[in-house]
Amino acid sequence: MKELAYLNKYFYKYRWKLIPGILFVIVSNYFGILPAKVIREAFDLVKENIDLYRLYDGFERQDLVYQVFGSSLLFFGAVVLLLALLRGIFLFFMRQTIILTSRHIEYDLKNEIYHHYQQLDFSFFRRNNTGDMMNRATEDVNHVRNYLGPAIMYAINTIVLSIMIIYAMYDVNPKLATYALLPIPILSVVILYINKIINVRSERIQRQLSTLSSFVQETFSGIRVIKAYARERQKMEVFANESNIYNKVSLDLVRIQAIFFPLIIFLIGFSTIITVYVGGIEVNNGTITAGNIAEFILYVNQLTFPAMSLAWVTSLFQRAAASQKRINEFLHTTSEIRDGNKELLLHGNIRVENLSFTYPETGIQAIKNLSFSIESGKTLAIIGKTGSGKSTLANLLLRMYDADQGAIYFDQTPIQEIKTSVLREQIGFVPQQVFLFSDTIANNIAFGRDTVEMDKVGQAAKDAAVYENIMNFEEGFQTAIGERGITLSGGQKQRVSIARALIKDPQILIFDDCLSAVDTKTEEEILHNLSRIMRNKTTIFIAHRISTIKNADHILVLDQGRIVEQGTHSELMAMEGEYFELHEKQLLEAE
Repeated sequence: MKELAYLNKYFYKYRWKLIPGILFVIVSNYFGILPAKVIREAFDLVKENIDLYRLYDGFERQDLVYQVFGSSLLFFGAVVLLLALLRGIFLFFMRQTIILTSRHIEYDLKNEIYHHYQQLDFSFFRRNNTGDMMNRATEDVNHVRNYLGPAIMYAINTIVLSIMIIYAMYDVNPKLATYALLPIPILSVVILYINKIINVRSERIQRQLSTLSSFVQETFSGIRVIKAYARERQKMEVFANESNIYNKVSLDLVRIQAIFFPLIIFLIGFSTIITVYVGGIEVNNGTITAGNIAEFILYVNQLTFPAMSLAWVTSLFQRAAASQKRINEFLHTTSEIRDGNKELLLHGNIRVENLSFTYPETGIQAIKNLSFSIESGKTLAIIGKTGSGKSTLANLLLRMYDADQGAIYFDQTPIQEIKTSVLREQIGFVPQQVFLFSDTIANNIAFGRDTVEMDKVGQAAKDAAVYENIMNFEEGFQTAIGERGITLSGGQKQRVSIARALIKDPQILIFDDCLSAVDTKTEEEILHNLSRIMRNKTTIFIAHRISTIKNADHILVLDQGRIVEQGTHSELMAMEGEYFELHEKQLLEAE
């Protein structure tokens, strides 16, 4: 229950829905035990009327006794039906309050998890796979909802009904009640022992389900690669293996749960035998009537449902506790990046001083003692080999990570003091790995804006040299591009991504190797359009091709996270160093 205590705030929020639900449980159970008392009276009446009927054998009053007897049985039958109807009505109200409240809490919890995911930093998403995060927000929440609704409802129902029945039994005859309830302590000890096993196996099931979900999500995301390499069979074998593991751990839980029900049926049956035997002795002693035995048998059988539901409810509690523990692991995770409080209007001056950064997941130092500055309206280009730290630098400028050492200043203000959302809203970023949403082209381009203005969407598409491609589609800008933009080519996706950055009209533009998938002619067209857009804007170009960056105001050459050369294109060519060698190699490849 320690993990489930996190949900107490929701119980408080919906207390005025839950309290009536608990009252409905009590009332419905009260009407549930009354039929046993009615049947006791009916049973005693039957015995008395049979004796009376025999007493008046041969007299005219015998027919009157028979008529009264028949009318009384009909009356008692009608009372039992009425009590059952009243109980059913309050059971309906019970479900309408408690179960519906569980759905409201499920809705709130899912929104809380999703909102919390959005607040976490980029490193969290690098450490955790998508399938596991999805599983915690769906499957785990579903197990928690079963605790919030059915488990709590039946737990309260079990407790209330058990108390009422035990009180009624002891009120009739304490000795008979004690003997009838003898198997209950044995059942309690068994449940406490098996609970521990259920909890361990429930956690194992959820972990394996996350592994299975992650594998399926990854497989469908990379289905083109799988088909291209004809690895369907190998993936099916891995899936079958993971499914078998999930099947095994699920069956382990089912086997332990299966012990409950035969044991409960046996103990309830044993209680019935004790009730009849001891009850017969008490009737013989004159302490109770035969109707009391019938009443006790009904009480004992009514305890069957609480005892059986106890096993099921226990399982729901344990699985919910295991799931909530997994949910709490992420909800208690806090972002390593503390948000600033300044809402600064950026002019575009950027200064980096002695910047160093090491990825915490791998221990690889990507940036080492980096220093440079960019004036507002100027263009900075960054070039280097793969793994030299170019994309890492872009992520640091966007504050996806915080540097280990050194500082980044925007208009003389440290990046840590600027509100993260305000900073990113004023930067147009085109990532190296393009991601498009499963939506229309227009909505993908207008993603960074609150409204979709088609004139601006069209202009951004023209500037990114993708307008004609879009208009060739049958539905134009309303073309649905599928998951991750699967219907577009690599070059088209890159250009749509560029259009998405340009439509924001930001003061700072960062292009992370965004022209690698386009041909030279299209690249020249895009760069020509960008030269107009980039006027009075600070622009950072990260590229592999020198043709992309040769007109930049300043160029940095990175190698293993350090600046090895810097200057203009002509200055770097005159040095005849790494930049010159890279230029000559690319020129030779082009020829």
